[in-house]
Amino acid sequence: MGRYILAIDEGTTNAKACLVNEAGQVVRAASRSLAVSYPQPAWVEQDAWAIWQATREAAAEALAATAAADVAAVGISNQRESVLAWERATGAPLGPCITWQCHRSAPFCAALRQRGLEPLLVQRTGLTIDPMFSASKARWLLDQIADGTARAEAGEICIGTVDAWLLWNLTGGAGFACDVTNASRTQLFNLETLAWDEELLALFGIPRAALPTVRLSSAPYGHTLALEGIPAGLPIGALIGDSHAALFGHAGFAPGVVKATYGTGSSLMTPTAERVYSGSGLSASIAWGHERAMYALEGNIYVTGAAVQWLADLLGLSDPAQMETLAAEDAGGVYFVPALVGLGAPYWREDARGLISGLTRGTTAAQVARATLESIAYQIRDVFEIMQREAGASLHVLMADGGPTRNRALMQFQADILGVPVLASQEEHVSAVGAAYLAGLTVGLWATREELAALARPHVRYDPAMPAGRREALIAGWQDAIARTLLRPGESPV
Repeated sequence: MGRYILAIDEGTTNAKACLVNEAGQVVRAASRSLAVSYPQPAWVEQDAWAIWQATREAAAEALAATAAADVAAVGISNQRESVLAWERATGAPLGPCITWQCHRSAPFCAALRQRGLEPLLVQRTGLTIDPMFSASKARWLLDQIADGTARAEAGEICIGTVDAWLLWNLTGGAGFACDVTNASRTQLFNLETLAWDEELLALFGIPRAALPTVRLSSAPYGHTLALEGIPAGLPIGALIGDSHAALFGHAGFAPGVVKATYGTGSSLMTPTAERVYSGSGLSASIAWGHERAMYALEGNIYVTGAAVQWLADLLGLSDPAQMETLAAEDAGGVYFVPALVGLGAPYWREDARGLISGLTRGTTAAQVARATLESIAYQIRDVFEIMQREAGASLHVLMADGGPTRNRALMQFQADILGVPVLASQEEHVSAVGAAYLAGLTVGLWATREELAALARPHVRYDPAMPAGRREALIAGWQDAIARTLLRPGESPV
């Protein structure tokens, strides 16, 4: 059997590919950047072919010095909720990939809410009504295709999340499937039956014939076609959403573990023994599928790292990493609520817009930069506190991954504002490692999750050091800024 797993991690801004060895370590990595387009306010999309091309090139580079016989399997993690449609006969995209950040389907979602359908959707799918999720975007895509619904019903059109799109292309159209985690984020998947829900399909007008087969995350998905730089016959052993893959990559296999993935947006997730019905803005989801589906509670934040990129662009900085150098040690009473495309968990207000409060004549760019970094930690805390109450297990530590975790000032402030230790992974590619773990389990490179849990996972520990009074005062200021952000036109602060 081969010694490596090829782990593909297709994200919003980069497509990465890693070779992961039997010790669970990344020994080679390659990356290709991805462009994101904003054709209208709150519309966010990507070129479907560009996603595939970047993924294929990254995979080919990662494999360049490795014999096919040394590769045991392929595992894929992907940006979630993003959706696209393509022609079954040719594989040609029938529109853009509409990303998870896009709010073009907000009017459709508002109409569902006005019809009083939110309780049904939450009960069936664990998800509140929001344009972030795939179903309303899929409906929009079909509406733009001539005879889209009829063609979809006839099986001429495929509608899928990005994992399904990558699988389709890696197998030359032989495989059309997605995993339970990606399916659970579409708002078409019933969390109790673990199948596409016929009533919800009718509600959104999505023909069943257009959707992929749903399997566990760790499962045989077919074999690669011979492609430029990618040999034929590599078994594809796992598909999983990137946030779920990160939880698995942390070996967060049991209740009581919570991880935060910091990126363009951020996700907090904790596994739960049974499905939890949240009444406070968190989503029920599937953590992963290995042997059976494991449930999870999740909070999705629209804008975290993207706020840093936004301010860097505004200030004319050539590299967002310069923000860490620019940021003052104290925000000086300035708060930035980065509702640049609305607010996600736990507020779910797509109509909210960004707000900076506490400005004075003496406010500096360094203080605004600090407030931008702190906004990431505050938003994480908002979700963590609710998760602590609803998960049914005590959460004493936060496991963290993603590019922003390299910012030591941010991670220390995160520990301070949470009041619990933060363990920041030193592995840059945690989602890829999680996908590799699952693919390795499929082909027998590792036998059990217990074997995976015993592998080394180095991290940097940040312990809270802020006095409680200071922490409480800062949180009160953030909560005031959030309250102002949530005001609707004509409303006044209480």
